[in-house]
Amino acid sequence: MGIKVVTKGGKPFRSKLAPYEAEVKELASGGISVRAIAKEMLSRHGLDVSHNAVASFLRTHGARRRNFLDGISEGRRLELLKQLRALWTHDSTAIEGNTLTLGDTMAVLEYGIAVKGKPLRDHQDVVAHARGVDFIQALLGRGRIKEEDVLSLHRIVIAEQSNDICRPVGAWKREDNGTYGAEVGKSVYMPYASADETPLLMAKWLESFNAMFNLRSDEDSALNSYVAAHVSFVRIHPFFDGNGRIARLLANLPVLHAGFPPIVIPAEARQEYINELWAYQRAVGVIAASRPELLPDEERLDGFKTLVRGWWSETIDLVDEAKRGRNRAGRVVRL
Repeated sequence: MGIKVVTKGGKPFRSKLAPYEAEVKELASGGISVRAIAKEMLSRHGLDVSHNAVASFLRTHGARRRNFLDGISEGRRLELLKQLRALWTHDSTAIEGNTLTLGDTMAVLEYGIAVKGKPLRDHQDVVAHARGVDFIQALLGRGRIKEEDVLSLHRIVIAEQSNDICRPVGAWKREDNGTYGAEVGKSVYMPYASADETPLLMAKWLESFNAMFNLRSDEDSALNSYVAAHVSFVRIHPFFDGNGRIARLLANLPVLHAGFPPIVIPAEARQEYINELWAYQRAVGVIAASRPELLPDEERLDGFKTLVRGWWSETIDLVDEAKRGRNRAGRVVRL
C-alpha cells in the first residue's frame, strides 16, 4: 500500500504510482533514471506522471538505491554510458581474439563504420556484445533472472545461426567440452562439466546467482559476487562457445544492481586472467552432479579477487572523472 497524506480538505491523497509501487522500486533499483521510469509507466499502464512525481514518490518510499550515475549531468551520463559500453565490449571481445582496437570499436558502435582490413566477424562480434550489454541493462529492473534470460543472452552475443545440432546457439551444450593448458612443460587437457549434467548444474548456478543479485551490497560484496558468479559459470562452461563473454556480462549484474560501474577485465591482462581461472579449476577439479559445490576451496580465489579489484579501478576512475566534469586523456578516446 502507498502512504496516504491528508490534504487541507481532509481527504487522503494517494499517489497515482501507489498501485505500481513494486514496479517503480524495481526499476529504480536497476539504476533507471526517473525520466525513464515515468516513460515506462506511461508505456505499461497509460499512467501520465512527471519525472518529478516519480522522484518525489521514491523519496517518500525510501526506495532509491545507490546508482553510480548519481551526481552526473544527464548529458554526461549518456556519454559515460557509451564509453563504458565500448570499453567493456572491446576488452571482452579482444580477450577472445577480436582484432579491432578500442578506437575501431567505438567507430563501429557509434557510427556504424566498417574498419578497412578488419574481418567482418570482428565487426559482428562487437555489435553483438554491445547488444548484450544493453540486454544486461534491461535485466536490472527484474531483481532475478531465469534460464531463458541466459539462453537469450547467448543468442544475442553469438551473432550467428548454427546448423550444427551439437553446437546450438541459445541452448545448453550437447557435447562435452574442455580446454588445454601447459603444466611442467606438458600439454594438459582440462574438462568442464559434462553436457548431460549441465542443465542440473545451471539450475543450481541460477539459484545461487539470484541470491547474490538481490543483495544490497557494499563494494566488497559486489566484488565477491562478481568473482563467485564468474568463476562458477566458467567451471560449468554451459555453452559450446561464448562462455567467457557471457560470464563477464552476467557476473556484472550484481555489481550494477548494487549501484557500481561494471567490472571490465582489460584485454592486456588476458594471459594473467586465463592463468588464474586455469589454476583454480585445476586445483578444485571438475564440477559434477556428484560433487556440485560451485566454489569449493574459495580461499584459492583471493589472488583473483585482488586482480579483479585492480582491474575494476578503470571504470571507477571513469565515473569519478565524469562526476568532476573532466574528460579523460587516457585509454578511452573521443572520436
